Amino acid sequence: MPMNAGGTKQNQEGEKKRLLKLKNPVKLWKNRRQQNTTRTEEDVLDSGEAVQQENEEQLEEVSRRLIIREEQLFSQDSPNEEEEDQLQRDFEALRLQIRMAIQNTFTSSSSSSTTLAQLEVLRSAAASIQQLEEQDLRWMGCVEGRVPGWRPQKCLSAHNSLLQNVVESRLMKTAEEDQNGPDGLSSDLKREVCRLGIRVKDDLLSVVRMVKDCYPPQIDILNLYAGLYHQSFSARLTELAGSGLETDDCHYLLLWINHYYPQNILKHEDLEGKINTACLGSLLLEDRLDQLEDQYLTHKEDTVKLWLNTALKKEEESWLSGKKPELIDQYCFSPLAIEVIRVIDGSLTEFSPVIRDQSKAQRITVHLESFLSSYKKCVEEFVKGDHSNIRLVVKAHLVCEEQFRNYITGQTGSLSEQQIRRCLETLSALRDCGCRCFIDPIYNELKECLHDLWTSNWLKGSLPVIDSLLDSLNQELTDLSDLKPSCRQSVLGILHEVVVIKYVKKMMNTKKKMDQQMAAQRITEDAQKINSFFEDKDCTQSLWLSQMLCSLAEILRLQDPESVQLEIISVARAFPDLGDDHVTALLSLKSGLTAANIRLIRQSVKANGTLDASTNHSPLFFSKVKVQRINNMIKQMRLKT
Repeated sequence: MPMNAGGTKQNQEGEKKRLLKLKNPVKLWKNRRQQNTTRTEEDVLDSGEAVQQENEEQLEEVSRRLIIREEQLFSQDSPNEEEEDQLQRDFEALRLQIRMAIQNTFTSSSSSSTTLAQLEVLRSAAASIQQLEEQDLRWMGCVEGRVPGWRPQKCLSAHNSLLQNVVESRLMKTAEEDQNGPDGLSSDLKREVCRLGIRVKDDLLSVVRMVKDCYPPQIDILNLYAGLYHQSFSARLTELAGSGLETDDCHYLLLWINHYYPQNILKHEDLEGKINTACLGSLLLEDRLDQLEDQYLTHKEDTVKLWLNTALKKEEESWLSGKKPELIDQYCFSPLAIEVIRVIDGSLTEFSPVIRDQSKAQRITVHLESFLSSYKKCVEEFVKGDHSNIRLVVKAHLVCEEQFRNYITGQTGSLSEQQIRRCLETLSALRDCGCRCFIDPIYNELKECLHDLWTSNWLKGSLPVIDSLLDSLNQELTDLSDLKPSCRQSVLGILHEVVVIKYVKKMMNTKKKMDQQMAAQRITEDAQKINSFFEDKDCTQSLWLSQMLCSLAEILRLQDPESVQLEIISVARAFPDLGDDHVTALLSLKSGLTAANIRLIRQSVKANGTLDASTNHSPLFFSKVKVQRINNMIKQMRLKT
C-alpha cells in the first residue's frame, strides 16, 4: 500500500475525524448524501460547486486532502463501500474543477485582478494534476492490498486531451469569424489564414508570458501548446492548400508557411529558443509545399517574362518611330532600365520570404539575362539603320547600360556567378556598340591626323601632329554635351584607348629608324598632351595609357642592352598580352643592338616577362595592336644570326 498500514484503527479514526473538521468538499458531500444517495451527474456538478465555493482552499489543497483520505480509507482492513463511493465522487468533482480551470486558460477580462485570480486557479489546478499523477504512480507500485477502482486517474493524459480540444475549438471559432483581416485583405482565404495566424501568435505569447509559470517545468506546457497549435494550424492550412488556389492566395499561403509563422511567431523575441522548432517541422508536407512553390514560381516567371518582352517591344517601337528620348537634367534618358530593375527587384523581394530554396531565384533572374541579350541585339540592329535619332537614342541607352551594370554588380545571391559574368559581358558589348556610334566616325580623321607620325617633321616638332588631332577631337566631342557625364567618361575612355592604339600601331609598323633620344622625347611629350586632353574632360580611368606610352619611350631612350631588357620585362609584366611580335617590333626601332642582344632580350622576356600573368588585372592593350611587318623583321633577324 502507498501508506504504512501498521497504525492502529484508533489512530486512523482520529485522523479521519481531524480531516472532517477541515473545510473541504467531503463535509459538504456528507450533508448532500443525507438528502440523496443516488449518484447522478447532478451530484458531481453540485460537488464541483462545493469545491468552488471553498475560496479559502485551492485545488491543490483539496487534491492533497483527498489523497490523504484515499490513503487512510484503503489502508483499512475492511472496505467501506459508502465512503469509497463518496471519495470517488469527490475526486470526480475535483477533476471537474480542474477541467474548468483548464478551459478558462485563455478567458480574457478587463480586470487585472480577475486575470490574476484565474491564473492562480490554473496554477493550483496544474499542481493538483501533478499530485494526482504522482499518486497514480504510487498505486501502480503497490504489490499487495486493495487498490482504488478509479486508479489510475490519468489526469495528465486527460489534461493533454482537453488542451487539444481547447486549441482546436479556439482555431475553429477563429476560422469561422466573419470579419476582415487587419490589412483589408482581398480574399476569404487570406482573411482566414491571417486570423488563424494571429490567434496562434497571441495564444502562444499568452502561454509564455502568463500560463507557463502556472505549470511545473516537467510538464513543459509551452512546447505542449506549441505542438497542439502547430498541428491544428497545419491541418487547416492543408485543407486550404488542397482547395485549388488562385496564384495570389497561393503566394499569401506560402508567405505564412515559410516566413510569418517560422520568423514572426516561432522566432518572436519572447518565444525564440524556448520552443523546440525542430520537432514541429513545416506546416505543410514537403510534396504539397513543393507543388505550391512551383505554382507560384511558374506564374511569376510567366509574368516577368511577359512584362520584360512588352517593355522592350514598346521601347523599340519608340526608337523606330523617330521619337527622341526625354531629357532629365539636360541629359538624354530612357526609363527602360529603371522599370526593368523595379520589376526584377520587386519580384525578388516578393520571392525571398515565400520560397525556401533561395537559389530558385535564378528562375526569375534568368529572364533578366535573356532580356539583356535581346536588348543588346535590338540596339545593334537599330544603329545599323538609317535613323535620324540614332545618336540621341544611344545616349539614352548608355545611361541604361550603366544602371543595369550597377544593379547587377550590386546583387549578392540572387544571380549566380555565371549569370553575373554573362550579364556583364552582354552589357559590355552593348556599351561598346553605343560608344562605336560616336567613335567610328572619328576613325578616318584619326588615320589622317596620324599619317605624319614618325616622320622627320614630327621628330623635329615642326609638324604638330598630336595638337591637330586633339583640336579635331575637341570639335567632335561637343556633340556629347547631352550625354550623362559618367557615360561620357566611358566614351572618352574608349576614345583615349583608340587614339593610343593607333599611335602605337603607327610606331611599331614604321620602317624608319630615327634618333632614339629625340623620338623618346617626342613620344613623352605626345603622351603628356594626350593625357592632359582627356584629364581636362574628367576622364581619369584611362590615364594608364599615357604611363604605358612613357614606358615605350624609355625603351627607346635606353642604350644599354641589359637596361633595355629590364624595361621590356617590366612592361611585359604590367601587360601580359605583350607578345613576341611586339617585343621584336620595339627592338627593331633601336639601332644599337646586335642580333645576339635582340635574341637574348626576346628569350629573357619569354622566360621572365609573364611571371605575374595569372594575377595581373591590367587591361588588355597590345593584343589590340597588330604588327603587320613582323614576319619580315623576324626573317631578317634570323638571317643576321
